[in-house]
Amino acid sequence: MIDVRNLLKRFGAFIYTGDRLGDLELIELELNDLYQYGFITQQEFQMAKLCVKKEKNNHLKGNG
Repeated sequence: MIDVRNLLKRFGAFIYTGDRLGDLELIELELNDLYQYGFITQQEFQMAKLCVKKEKNNHLKGNG
């Protein structure tokens, strides 16, 4: 997740609400926008989305 947060940071996006699941949802939305507007590559997008998905699964299982 550090790499994902650093990717977002490159574009001035700092996401922290205090709600881990909420943060992950906002990160996904931000990634979608960055990719849609061509700011990140398909590879960056796919890797970041996969990382967020894993974090969400961990959180929902109670491991995060």
